[in-house]
Amino acid sequence: MMVVGGVIGSGIFRKAGVMAGEVGSPTLLLAVWLIAGTITLFGALTNSEVAGMIPETGGQYVYFDRMFGPFVAYLYGWAVFAVIQTGSIAAVAYVFAEYSTQFIKLPEFNSSIAALGFHVPFIGDVLPLKDIGTKGVAAILVIGLTAVNYVGVKFGGLVQNIFTIAKVIAMALLFLGAFLLPTGGSISNLTNSSSVIHPTGLALFLALAAAMQGAFWAYDGWNKLTYIAGEIKEPQRNVPRGLIIGMLIVTGIYMLINLAYSYVLPVDVMAGSKLVAADVAEKCFKGGGRWIAAAVMVSTFGTTNSIILASARVYFSMSRRNVFPQLLGVAHPKFHTPAASLVVQGIWSVLLLFSGTFDTLTDTLIFVSWIFYALSAYGVFVLRRKEPGTPRPYRVPGYPFIPWIFIAFSALYLVLTVYNDLVGYREAVAAGKPAIINSAFGVALVLVGTPIYWFYRRKSYSSKSGPP
Repeated sequence: MMVVGGVIGSGIFRKAGVMAGEVGSPTLLLAVWLIAGTITLFGALTNSEVAGMIPETGGQYVYFDRMFGPFVAYLYGWAVFAVIQTGSIAAVAYVFAEYSTQFIKLPEFNSSIAALGFHVPFIGDVLPLKDIGTKGVAAILVIGLTAVNYVGVKFGGLVQNIFTIAKVIAMALLFLGAFLLPTGGSISNLTNSSSVIHPTGLALFLALAAAMQGAFWAYDGWNKLTYIAGEIKEPQRNVPRGLIIGMLIVTGIYMLINLAYSYVLPVDVMAGSKLVAADVAEKCFKGGGRWIAAAVMVSTFGTTNSIILASARVYFSMSRRNVFPQLLGVAHPKFHTPAASLVVQGIWSVLLLFSGTFDTLTDTLIFVSWIFYALSAYGVFVLRRKEPGTPRPYRVPGYPFIPWIFIAFSALYLVLTVYNDLVGYREAVAAGKPAIINSAFGVALVLVGTPIYWFYRRKSYSSKSGPP
């Protein structure tokens, strides 16, 4: 439930249109989803070995500490707080709010007020007042679900299970409706390429990389299960199983849903769609757009809850290791939850929400996430060398090929992402539009945390070397 519910959120409902606009072919679009799912599964297979070895709350933060030492572990934990998970909370909540416009009209500022913002050197333009109604609804969702998880992990877990089941049922109904209802699509849509989008050569390579970014966002979140490993029964057995089985289920669901999208909508129509799932449902049956909007809201509600529930455990663990404020390591005396971590996480998520749009948030956090995913995979080699005698209830199949394939793909993906970011930034500036370099924004947020690490490290060292 944690893996499926944490991964299936907003990306599958929203990113397919953007991805279709990049590649211009339903066949390539399905190939991108399959490749991204396979590579993500390789990452989960690799990560599972470490998860079985170190079944502790805090997940990859704890793993990085064993692999590379406290500084790299801290950078990961800070990145989780600064952008990876808080950005995910903001982005998924943003999609919840976007789809709510199918039912209510949200207030917005006029264009002159919405354009007010500020420029950050080497990063780009930040427009906090743009889409203010959408951001306001998303902020209310983040605050409400933070409160739910504040009062207990069992309550948060119950919410997670209910909404995971609901979203999978909704997606199954959408798939069946696309192929069984007479107003559905056409088999020719699965083979006909775009009439206007024909990338070739290097442009095709870059288009695939850009589309992959959208797919990776949709697959992101598979590692959140490791954050609560210390609270799971038989974690050495159940964490690896949860990661692998969960990702196989997610990949299967994504392939079927994208097959339905491509069957119902010609690729050019899909490329022009902002809310693909709603457009597909509307074509299949009257009122389908509102029905699928409700399903997406159910999905994103559950995913936002999943991220909030799991991520606060990372900051809690960091505080217990004296590299974050002590307050964040205190459990609530009545509810036994990482209450302070939840509150601080919620506040920062809301601030990130007002920093940009959905696409800015997702592109930023995915770039940073994949830096650490690659490091995590390399850490399997480090731990086999450093701790050969440590029991490994689960070992990566196909070692060392699967980890190396994952690392090589991650490196290539990161390089192409930076290139695409720079090209996009130059084009936006030339057109006189607001522009931001998402990869630079993400790296800057991570590096900002470095002085905090040295402050707490020095403070911890001083307390140990002082008088008893």
